[in-house]
Amino acid sequence: MEQARTRADSAASVLPAGVPEQRGAAGWHQVPEQTRGEHTHSETPLPRPRVERTSVRGQVLDALRAALVDGDLVPGEVYSAPALGDGLGVSATPVREAMQQLAREGAVEVVPNRGFRVTERSARELAELAEVRALIEVPVVLRLARTVPVAHWAELRPLADATAVAAAGGDRAHYAETDRAFHRAMLALGGNEQLVQVADDLHRRSQWPLPGGGPLSRRADLVADAAEHMALLAALEAQDLAVVQALVREHFAGAAD
Repeated sequence: MEQARTRADSAASVLPAGVPEQRGAAGWHQVPEQTRGEHTHSETPLPRPRVERTSVRGQVLDALRAALVDGDLVPGEVYSAPALGDGLGVSATPVREAMQQLAREGAVEVVPNRGFRVTERSARELAELAEVRALIEVPVVLRLARTVPVAHWAELRPLADATAVAAAGGDRAHYAETDRAFHRAMLALGGNEQLVQVADDLHRRSQWPLPGGGPLSRRADLVADAAEHMALLAALEAQDLAVVQALVREHFAGAAD
């Protein structure tokens, strides 16, 4: 028994680092990366910064989400994990894990033996997301406008400023992050963490653009959206409920256009 264990350990030790192993009747054997059937030729590397090795999966997921918002990952196109990994300077494994998460979020779909296809959105789908977000967020913000102390609204101003800076630079990916951060912080004042998570998931899904553009696809759109954050904060600080209601409804109506 000891000799058998020793032979198995010895066989496993000669496998290259990072290569998965399987054990069968003949002992341990190497499973090549390419057996998953994902081809890597004739694909343009993803034009994103190479990520560091620390917390690779999380960084890859952030990079892919940014690529979705920026349109670097084109709706309808199929991408293989090895090719995306080459562009990010990582192995296919964390890319595949990140893509599985994006598949659960509805951003991509698995294409057997090929990789992942970026979901093609429709104007109707984005309008439906905006409607659901409005049903959740509008009444919550109106309730908070009546109950939250005025001083707390001033604490959100740095987040609103961050959206304005990102909008002025025309950075859609950074604007998407700052926009969600502002909305999360505002909703968090209600103390319902489950609501914040649900609203943030809907918000993220609404940020993936349509082919050829869509809501917030131009710098002017980003600047106008960020300005609404500033105006909303001013109305909340002034406790002007009529203006708050008009602004928050307009904010989501714009997201549905």
